[in-house]
Amino acid sequence: MLRVATVNVNGIRAAFRRGMGEWLDVRKPDVLLLQEVRGSDEILADHLSPDGWHLAHEAGHAKGRAGVAVASRLPMSAVRIGLGTDVTGDAGRWVEADLEIPAEGERAPRTLTVVSAYLHSGTVGTPSMDEKYAFLAHVTTRLTELVGSGGLVVVAGDLNIAHREVDIKNWKGNRGKAGFLPEERAHLDRWFDELGWRDLGRDLGGPGPGPFTWWSWRGKAFDNDAGWRIDYQLATPQLAALARVATVDRAADYEARFSDHAPLVVEYDL
Repeated sequence: MLRVATVNVNGIRAAFRRGMGEWLDVRKPDVLLLQEVRGSDEILADHLSPDGWHLAHEAGHAKGRAGVAVASRLPMSAVRIGLGTDVTGDAGRWVEADLEIPAEGERAPRTLTVVSAYLHSGTVGTPSMDEKYAFLAHVTTRLTELVGSGGLVVVAGDLNIAHREVDIKNWKGNRGKAGFLPEERAHLDRWFDELGWRDLGRDLGGPGPGPFTWWSWRGKAFDNDAGWRIDYQLATPQLAALARVATVDRAADYEARFSDHAPLVVEYDL
């Protein structure tokens, strides 16, 4: 079984101070897809390289902002950064890596392509929403290419879009707000209904509501499970057929959280 975890860490240094290292020791993912790293290559390597991870990372242009990364126990044969666009006004929101799965028994060596992706939240009525829609269009183009390859591909990360009403606790109060706009959700409809990508968090996590992956630090959102499901693992049909278990690693209590997001962990029978 290959264990793939995705999580928005809200700063790698802060996450490790809050206990992310202990979570890694317990969960032992084979592939770790990170968003909002908020650090340099050196800072990321200081936290993960000593433990033997292969790393691919693109830091954000603005210091202390953005940044996405792939950390893998499997060797990387290729790394691709970005989508050929700067419409988000920042870098490091799409990192793609080809991982080599060794031969085992009668199975020949295979390649698993993994993507760590981040879409910014955006604000209605501002240029940031135009940038988000433009970036979503580029993501759709790349997803079309990837699913058309017929290979084993997982695209994971914080998309900052709740797909359905069951994916957000207070969906009525968030109609018309970024993250739950019909225009945003329509992109996910196309990915799933037209392109054939599988939403493993929903496929393996039950019909909902939830399980949610993000809760505000403020108030009693976490205690009341007033969250959003905005972190995803999207798989091509070929890989989805091998997915067995999806789990949201929700912390035991508010104080035990190392981020305002919880990791989404999927196990694949490769």
